[in-house]
Amino acid sequence: MATPRIRNPMLRAIYEHNTNERFQRSCLHKFYDINKWYSCDLAKLPQWLSTQFVQCSLDQGTELFLDQCYEKSGWFLTQAWHSVAKGFLTYVMSPTSANGLLRRGSMFVFSRDQFIRLLGVSETWRGNRVMDLGAGDGEVTKEMEAFFEEVYTTEVSWPMQWRLSGRGYKVLPTEEWSHVKSGHTYDVIGCLNLLDRCDRPLTLLADMRASLSQSGVVIVAVVLPFKQYVETGTHGNRPSEVIEVKGKHWEEQVQRLVEEVFHPAGYQVRSFSRVPYLCEGDATTPFYLLDDALFVLEAKQDAVAEDS
Repeated sequence: MATPRIRNPMLRAIYEHNTNERFQRSCLHKFYDINKWYSCDLAKLPQWLSTQFVQCSLDQGTELFLDQCYEKSGWFLTQAWHSVAKGFLTYVMSPTSANGLLRRGSMFVFSRDQFIRLLGVSETWRGNRVMDLGAGDGEVTKEMEAFFEEVYTTEVSWPMQWRLSGRGYKVLPTEEWSHVKSGHTYDVIGCLNLLDRCDRPLTLLADMRASLSQSGVVIVAVVLPFKQYVETGTHGNRPSEVIEVKGKHWEEQVQRLVEEVFHPAGYQVRSFSRVPYLCEGDATTPFYLLDDALFVLEAKQDAVAEDS
């Protein structure tokens, strides 16, 4: 069916939104195979890694986030204001900071139930401290906060720092969060879609391992294919420490990431999964989607012995 020619920008946005929403909702629940969001061909992995896979699915928490995306996408006056304001703001600040000021573009990586499943704990499990590095507006952090006495975060964007403080989270400077600087150890450290966006990812991996409590774990989410881009860097958006993750398919990239990045950094995989990395959209597209590999990592025992 031909698309009607609508000259009025507002009416055109409303038409595109309604068309895309109907299409996305029908694809989401009828035609699109949502299992692909969470699927892993275990036959393509070695047994030592395939046995650590945890199958996730479209659960109530994920559905709730998607419903919110559809609702916000229909706020046409708000979306129009965001479109204009972000265009001006990004001349003087990063897109992340602009989103923080406008309270838009929230992310979703995992739900509370998926967090429990990945860690292999019960709903009554509790820890002392959690650190969420590069926490953004805290929407992902809130899925973890109920399990910990203290919630710590870092964020380079000052508008996002305001958002985190407003939620009651303790915001530490990005260079002073580690055990060496702060004296804190953490039961869980979140590094969610940060390795490909920070300047020194290998140094970050080392700092996280050194900052874990005795039974602590690191939760790492990585978009695959892996492409590094430093939003606030000084080398033309290139990182100081380069990581290359090769592979023809998702499973091979996961294996390369584990063998060539995590193992040399002193980690072993406790569990991993495949999940969609979702982001709130705009008036024409309710949400955006990337492909995440989600790992729960613990320090290798030989690495712990060497450190001690």
